[in-house]
Amino acid sequence: MKITKISHKTITIEPIVSFKIASSDDTRTDTVIVKVETDAGVTGYGESQPSKVVTGNNIEDVTNFLTEMDNTLKGENPLNIGRIHEIMNRQYKGKTAGKAGIDLALYDILGKHTGLPVYQLLGGSSNQVESDMTIGIDEPKEMAKLARQYVDEGFNILKIKVGLNAKDDIEAIRLIREEVGPDISLRVDANQGYYKKQAVHVLNEFYKYGVEEVEQPVPYWDYEGMKFIKDNVTQQIMMDESVLSPQDAFRAIKEEACDIINIKLMKSGGIYPALQINAIAQAAGLQCMVGCMSESRIGIAAGAALAASQKNITYADLDSYRMSKEVPGIKSDFTQEGGIMTLSEKPGLGLDIDLEF
Repeated sequence: MKITKISHKTITIEPIVSFKIASSDDTRTDTVIVKVETDAGVTGYGESQPSKVVTGNNIEDVTNFLTEMDNTLKGENPLNIGRIHEIMNRQYKGKTAGKAGIDLALYDILGKHTGLPVYQLLGGSSNQVESDMTIGIDEPKEMAKLARQYVDEGFNILKIKVGLNAKDDIEAIRLIREEVGPDISLRVDANQGYYKKQAVHVLNEFYKYGVEEVEQPVPYWDYEGMKFIKDNVTQQIMMDESVLSPQDAFRAIKEEACDIINIKLMKSGGIYPALQINAIAQAAGLQCMVGCMSESRIGIAAGAALAASQKNITYADLDSYRMSKEVPGIKSDFTQEGGIMTLSEKPGLGLDIDLEF
């Protein structure tokens, strides 16, 4: 089997809820759908959703990369996923969102070729994942109202965005806990919004309201600050923007800078390197989460397959598709009831794509 064509299509993700975070308040997001065709008639689909804040990529970077890869990877065996990553990495440093789009399409092809869903190809720990639901930064009372709505929809885990105003953050957490009661799990994500001593103070206030995990409280480069916070609070500390690669994961572990690592396919470069990050974390006794950018159902299906396949991935933040309008021409066979996602048993990523490329 050989790759005959790599094509792409840019689409816009339209939000249906306000979603502001400490590092960005974008209301519309473009994403790139990737199509990889083969001479065996097997076609795979992936997604490249860049982030200038996290990965340093924009849409133009992604589309230029994919256009070049159409020439570079033509004639390669799509089942040789490791080799294809070597080729992409040798030619380009970074470009993780573009690499992820190709990677996801290759795993979709591999699943279709073998007749297996991707989560089984990767290990098949379970066919279900429990995802949280995220609440963006807003007036504290509005955040509490949205928390109530999500709990009424069946979510048992809420992820709260913080990091712009410490006083408002504490008030939002207080009101949310008051609104949802003691049995709902609360996590927070500061998106690099605090400095280290401030973070310790705020996190200790959060602890009074049962916040269990805190994600990326300080800038991505501040590994020392992350360790300082981890050593001075009770909560589990998670790294996100600090860990893009297996090498970053190794450094995080060596410097004892976190308790949990958030893996995102768009920042790791796809499933292949994401498995390496998880293996490094698992060997060191750290658990992982699979998160997402503002992706369509394609990226979410791939993230869910990874999360379901690995027992060491005990957290999931795969909610972005629920905060935006459905994209015409993109369907997937996974289902969701409350926070519980049940994966498709169809070969590959379980996608039904009807788009003009």
